[in-house]
Amino acid sequence: MTPNNAVLTDDFGRKHNYLRISLIEKCNLRCTYCMPADGIVLSPKASLMTADEIHAIAQTFVNNGVDKIRLTGGEPLLRKDFPEIIAKLAALQTEISITTNGILINKHIAILKQFNVKKINLSLDTLVASKFHSITLRNQFQSVIDNLHLLLNNDFKIKVNVVLIKGFNDDEIIDFIKLTEFLPISIRFIEFMPFAGNEWDRSKMVSQNEILDQVQHHFSESDLEKLEDDKNFTAREFKIKNYLGSFGIISSITNPFCDGCNRIRLTANGKIKNCLFSNSETDLLTPFRNGEAIEDLIAFAIKNKKKVRAGMTTIEDVNNPALNQDNRSMIAIGG
Repeated sequence: MTPNNAVLTDDFGRKHNYLRISLIEKCNLRCTYCMPADGIVLSPKASLMTADEIHAIAQTFVNNGVDKIRLTGGEPLLRKDFPEIIAKLAALQTEISITTNGILINKHIAILKQFNVKKINLSLDTLVASKFHSITLRNQFQSVIDNLHLLLNNDFKIKVNVVLIKGFNDDEIIDFIKLTEFLPISIRFIEFMPFAGNEWDRSKMVSQNEILDQVQHHFSESDLEKLEDDKNFTAREFKIKNYLGSFGIISSITNPFCDGCNRIRLTANGKIKNCLFSNSETDLLTPFRNGEAIEDLIAFAIKNKKKVRAGMTTIEDVNNPALNQDNRSMIAIGG
């Protein structure tokens, strides 16, 4: 079948070939920037997509030009039917990757290898065990470190996601970069972003310029190399000369990359979010269960995508609680 790229092309000419599917709203960590302190109201199990529904809805996206799928959560490996989901999606013959906190990787590594899921984004916000507990409220630091090395020993391609929060882990930027001297990984520093219930405060954010200031202060100018950014990049990529790995900066707040955005999100309860910052959603699961075609709904969602950050064009807009809190919590969106 020839893809109908018009369905996934917005009014600014951006083609959306990258689908991020949240499998579950639950997580086995409680990261404060992701989940509100008092938790969230979970969607009823009956309203979540089944493995068959995930496959069928994903097939519609693939028919219309998607060639890359990332599985997220919550923690996607908590789905008891995760192996079934992977097997079904692998039949679509798209690139499949996952974002995970890494705790359960050792239990799923065989299925990941079987279906050639080689690209893993692993969330790790600190290299200090006590700080790991303070941000996640769980004692799983060593499990994550062990599974990071397990993935590397099995030749997975690893990106380590680090959400930077001023006063918490901004003093570890250089330590994370030093990991890339001997490990073939990409560290990705992510600016702290506002979502419902995560107590976002602009003063807690570590900007792209602040990150680079630290790097340039520690390393010589000749050692810092700017790498070529991907066509649809989220992270601006750098490396230290002669280091095995690299690092990137995801600056959604201070230096957004919306012009080249090719991503669309599908929540665990089957709703499209056309932008991470958008408070509008389009329900696909209900009409799908009613036997209705969903291509027109997908096209509607894409056509209504704003040029920049769901219409928040300035940092002042992002800093406005009336705008930045009118959204789901990150755990309910999917990373």
